[in-house]
Amino acid sequence: MRLEASFAVAASGMRAQSARLRVVAENIANADSTAATPGGDPYRRRVVVFRPEPDRTLGVARVAVDRIAVDRSPFQLRYEPWHPAADERGYVKYPNVEPVVELVDMREAQRAYEASLQTLATARGLLLETIDLLR
Repeated sequence: MRLEASFAVAASGMRAQSARLRVVAENIANADSTAATPGGDPYRRRVVVFRPEPDRTLGVARVAVDRIAVDRSPFQLRYEPWHPAADERGYVKYPNVEPVVELVDMREAQRAYEASLQTLATARGLLLETIDLLR
């Protein structure tokens, strides 16, 4: 693989994982939010969906964000009849966000970002060594 292709693949991985980290942070920030109206739906967890993006010029496949999907798993129900967002039975819907799952997802995205960063650093080092050899 050419060094230019290594740079392109690593940079696309960093962009994709950065988007994933932003979505995870949004999920964590909204983990305890409720609906604005009684019986309404609260924040719904989001997940990033990736897709390969072929680069015919370099002959590689980059990673790109395909879309931000909505997690359709059920909301958490808690019996809190005093809450302003409670429905007629006294239940409040809370987001379908599990903070532990989000933290694991965040750590995985961080590791993938670091791996892309290391790939970029290695490719840069090889390029500099090649330039030194040519002097």
